Amino acid sequence: MTSLNRNESLLAELIGFPTVSALSNLSMIGTLADHLDQAGARVEVFEDPGGTKANLWATIGPEGDGGLVLSGHTDVVPVEGQDWTRPPFDLTEDGDTLYGRGTCDMKGFIAACVAMAPAWAEAPLTRPLHFCFTHDEEVGCLGARALLPQLSQRGIAPAMAIVGEPPEMR
Repeated sequence: MTSLNRNESLLAELIGFPTVSALSNLSMIGTLADHLDQAGARVEVFEDPGGTKANLWATIGPEGDGGLVLSGHTDVVPVEGQDWTRPPFDLTEDGDTLYGRGTCDMKGFIAACVAMAPAWAEAPLTRPLHFCFTHDEEVGCLGARALLPQLSQRGIAPAMAIVGEPPEMR
């Protein structure tokens, strides 16, 4: 299976999780944790105090300071009251375009990162490559706010981050 096929397959799986902020993201986080674990990443899941949401932090490559974070959020905005012409929680292909809630913001980015994890795990990385997937960005970045102190307590200080949030939804 090519990385593009892995990406599209994983995207279909992620779109199937209705991770609107009012609902849990635990199933999606569990799936991402499994994929990253299978790729050889060191994976940690941080549940919120209510036990219904979680953040995921995973690392490939050497331990140590610096490195790059690939960051995205798992929640999507609600679909109620919107005129969807395709099922929002099914990945639908029309020509060269993929449709589904979160394809652009941000499940597409998350799928691309995780689909490439096996290749990155085999690369001779000299710095850590981190994956950071948070909850509740759409309602105030609640997951990221909770995760930052936990990473600080562990002495994790990446050098830079790529946040896959698409500008102007493109």
